[in-house]
Amino acid sequence: MIIREARPVDAPQIAPLMNLIYDEMALTDLEDVPGPDLLKVITAAYRTRTYLSGAATTVVAEANGQVVGVAFGYPGEKEDVVDNVMTRLAANSAAFDEPFDLDSETEAGEWYLDSLAVSPDHQGKGIGRQLLRALPVYAQRDRQSVIGLNVDFENPGAMRLYERMGYEVTGTQMIGDHEYYHMQLEIGERVRLAN
Repeated sequence: MIIREARPVDAPQIAPLMNLIYDEMALTDLEDVPGPDLLKVITAAYRTRTYLSGAATTVVAEANGQVVGVAFGYPGEKEDVVDNVMTRLAANSAAFDEPFDLDSETEAGEWYLDSLAVSPDHQGKGIGRQLLRALPVYAQRDRQSVIGLNVDFENPGAMRLYERMGYEVTGTQMIGDHEYYHMQLEIGERVRLAN
């Protein structure tokens, strides 16, 4: 298993993993968008410098030459820059009848883990944990000492994983039609890439 920063060539493998999250979130803005069109927009986003190594960082878990997991995050103050990529790409797609608006998800002063997804064929093998262990390096590179994330009330398995990794609930938040726990991890001086 290799944990590394994503490259533009990884985008077609990242898109279906991210789409798992969008399906779970059941966002009303996406319910009428055909799957192949949504995948095109997601793929295009993960080919941009903004998503890969600009305002945001995309980290992948690779096994046997295939992307089997992905983590996507950014400093909270860059949320608008990051969201504008997806909003702009959706606006240029005929499949989106209405503007695609994203809810604010982060808190000030944190490196926000926007998305974490593992291929269904590779779940339960510690890939999510390995991705989470890698994130402090990227957060500290962005001069952040706290990592924040949101976990759906209806996802107790993910909640247990985050708690085992040291994240603590700091509040709740509505995103779309679901309620989420907001969790944070203070990373201090822990800078170690664990593979």
